[in-house]
Amino acid sequence: MTVEERRGLALVAIAVLFFSTSPVLVRWAARSVSSFEIAAGRLLVAGVVVLGLVLLRSRRPGDAATRPGKLLSAWPWLLLVGLVAALHFFFYAYSLEFTSIANSLAIMYTAPIWVALLSRFLLKEPLPQRKWLGIIVAVVGVSVLSGFEPALALIQQSGSASYNFTPRALIGDLLALGSAVTFALYSIAGRAQRQRLPLLVYAGAVYILAALWLLPAAAAAHAPGSLNWPAVASIAALGVFPLACGHTLYNAALRRVSATYVNLIATQEVLGGILLGALLLQEFPSASSLVGALITIGGILIVLL
Repeated sequence: MTVEERRGLALVAIAVLFFSTSPVLVRWAARSVSSFEIAAGRLLVAGVVVLGLVLLRSRRPGDAATRPGKLLSAWPWLLLVGLVAALHFFFYAYSLEFTSIANSLAIMYTAPIWVALLSRFLLKEPLPQRKWLGIIVAVVGVSVLSGFEPALALIQQSGSASYNFTPRALIGDLLALGSAVTFALYSIAGRAQRQRLPLLVYAGAVYILAALWLLPAAAAAHAPGSLNWPAVASIAALGVFPLACGHTLYNAALRRVSATYVNLIATQEVLGGILLGALLLQEFPSASSLVGALITIGGILIVLL
């Protein structure tokens, strides 16, 4: 393995650490503000940070290609991609109001499966039989998560959080599934633009436009006095760490090492999110939730390998 490949693996490992903070930060912010506000706020912060980096780089000699002027011809398409991204981040934040961190992350990480299926039916790309097997395994895992442990109701017991069966849990699982599907659509829709636009320009523009799509709903959902400093700090951290830093490092890793290895390591966000939820929120997944998450990840790995 080359030095560049080792650097790539280190970058994606750091990215996973940033990604893993997301569910805990969403939980903290959701104590006082709506999911619309969380999604819009984190996207706005990330967009400002990323486009700020673009502006700084554009002043350096040889970096003229990163100037935002290249966006003008791409605005219509970027508006559509921004809408899909807005739905992805809203569905994810909202799912955590209904279901456990284990369920939400495991189901959201079925996105590679949806990418494979959508690429097969929309782009007519071949889908090997091995990936069909992975899809079936992942569906079984999601069935275990959603059918055997649809854990919506957060019940406080001796200072710790546990999840029991309630029909509303299916809402959270479906929202997590919506987050996975919209992320897959975002990935496919953005392929052409990522080739035409520099990575940071593309990402920053999509984040800002996604935030603008969500701002009207966020304003309508806002309750006077709800936006306190803990919520603001959590939303800002969501924008800076999992999104601006995490996704930037993830994409930097993709330029140094195989996308297969990068995505395999990225799936460890599920484990990282569950561990941080247990440490910081005392939210412990049930045995069947862990089994379902492991089966789902196994199916995802079959699709990725």
